[in-house]
Amino acid sequence: MTTTSAKAGAPPATTPPRNGFDRYFEISHRGSTVNREIRGGLATFFTMAYIVVLNPLILGNAVDGDGQRLAIPALAEATALVAGVMTILMGVVGRFPLALAAGLGVNALVAYEIAPQMTWADAMGLVVIEGVIIAILVLTGLRTAVFRAVPTQLKTAIGVGIGLFLTIIGLVDAGFVRRIPDAAGTTVPVGLGINGKLVTWPALVFVLGLLVTLVLVVRKVRGAILIGIVASTVLAIIVEAIANVGPSFVNGVPNPQGWSLNVPELPDTVLATPDLSLLGNFDVLGSWSRAGWLIALMFVFTLLVTDFFDTMGTMVAVGQEGDLLDESQTPPRTREILLVDSIAAAAGGAASTSSNTSYIESAAGVAEGARTGVANLVTGGLFLLAMFLAPLVVVVPFEAASTALVVVGFLMMTGVRSIDWTDYEIAVPAFLTIVLMPFTYSISNGIGAGVITFVVLKLARGKAGQVHPLLYGVAGLFTLYFLRGPIESLIG
Repeated sequence: MTTTSAKAGAPPATTPPRNGFDRYFEISHRGSTVNREIRGGLATFFTMAYIVVLNPLILGNAVDGDGQRLAIPALAEATALVAGVMTILMGVVGRFPLALAAGLGVNALVAYEIAPQMTWADAMGLVVIEGVIIAILVLTGLRTAVFRAVPTQLKTAIGVGIGLFLTIIGLVDAGFVRRIPDAAGTTVPVGLGINGKLVTWPALVFVLGLLVTLVLVVRKVRGAILIGIVASTVLAIIVEAIANVGPSFVNGVPNPQGWSLNVPELPDTVLATPDLSLLGNFDVLGSWSRAGWLIALMFVFTLLVTDFFDTMGTMVAVGQEGDLLDESQTPPRTREILLVDSIAAAAGGAASTSSNTSYIESAAGVAEGARTGVANLVTGGLFLLAMFLAPLVVVVPFEAASTALVVVGFLMMTGVRSIDWTDYEIAVPAFLTIVLMPFTYSISNGIGAGVITFVVLKLARGKAGQVHPLLYGVAGLFTLYFLRGPIESLIG
C-alpha cells in the first residue's frame, strides 16, 4: 500500500542510482529521495521519542527482589543510546525504514513480573538470553520460515490490526479516549474525554493538530505528518504559557486536565551529560537459581513469543504502508531485518533497558516518504543526540505526537480491502487478528488468535494439507502462550 502523501511526485522505481550511497540503500530504486528519507526519519523520531522518557519511568518506578531501583536518569541515557545504535544498525544492515527502541509491554513485564522475583541484573540476563535464542532462530532460518508460512491475507490483516492498534494508542495517549473507572457505575470501558466531553486544553490541541494534519494529507502536502507534529507542539507551548495547564500527574495525584507525559515548555537548558553506568549490568545465570529454572524458563518463553511475533507484524505493517512487500507480503532483506531485531533484544538487556524491538511508529516516517535505511540514520542519530539533548526531547507532549499515530492508523486501515471477506476460512482469522490487537493492546495476541483460528478452521473443514507444517507448531506455541497464566500458577 502506498499513501497519497508518499506517492506525490515520487520518481519511478526504475530511476538509476545517482551514486554509491544511492545504490547501497536503493533510494532511487524504491522511488525515494534523500529529502524524503530525512523527513521520514524526523517524523519517526518525533512519534517515538517519548520512549526516552516513558521507559525510564516504567522501569525506574519498579523494585527488584532485593528492593533496589534503577536510576531514572541513567535509564533515560541508556534507552536513547541503544535505540540510536540499533536503529542505525537496522538502517545499514536491514536497509529498511524500521526504527527500534525499548519495547512497551515487554518493559512492564520485566519491571513488574520478572524483576520482583530476582535482581535487576538477573532479569536483564533473561532478556539477553531471549535475544540470543531469537538470533539463533534467525541464523538457522526458522524465524524467516515461520514468517513465510503465514498466509498472505493473514499478513495483510496483521497490518490492518496494527493500524487500529496505533489509532487507539494515539487516541488514549492524547486523552481523546479515556478509561472509565469502575466507580462510574457503567460497564462501558472507555469514553470520550472526561465524562463524555472534551473539556481540556490538551484535547483541543490534539483535535486541532489532527484536523490540520488530515487536511495536509488530503491536499498531498509533503511532510504533512511532520508539519502536524511541529504545529501541534508549537500550539501546545503557547497554550501552556497562557493557561498553565501542568502535567497529568502532580506529586503523584492525577490531574485529568493536564498534559500527557510531557509538559510543553521550553527548557532552561538543552544539554545534559550522559550517564551510561547501567551498561553491562546483567547476569545470565543468577535468575535460574534465584527464581527456579521453571519460572525462569517460562519468563524467557513469554519474552520470546512476544518479541518473535510482534516484530513480524510490525515489519509487515510498515512494509505495507510503504508498498515495500512482494506478492507474498514479504519485505526485502527479511533475514537481515529479523537478525538486527534479535540483536536489539539482547542489547537492550545488556544495557538494562529491557528488550529493544521494532516500533510500529516507524509507519509515521514511511507515511512521510521514507522507503530505505537512510531514514534510520536520521532517527538513530537523533536518538544518540537525545542522550545529550534530553531536555529538548521532553518538549513534545503526547497530544502533539499522537496526531501522527491516528493518521497513520487510517492509512494502514485501507489495506483491509485486499482481504477476501467472502471466504470465511480466512476472513474469520483475519477479523480476530484485526480486532484483538486494539482491544487487548497487544500485537502478539492478535497474531496468536488469527493463527490458531486459521489452523482450527482448516482442520474442521478437512483441509489440513492447506496448512503449512510450521503453522501447526506456531499454533501450539501460541496455545501455550495464552495458557501461560494457568501454567505459571501450577509451577508456582
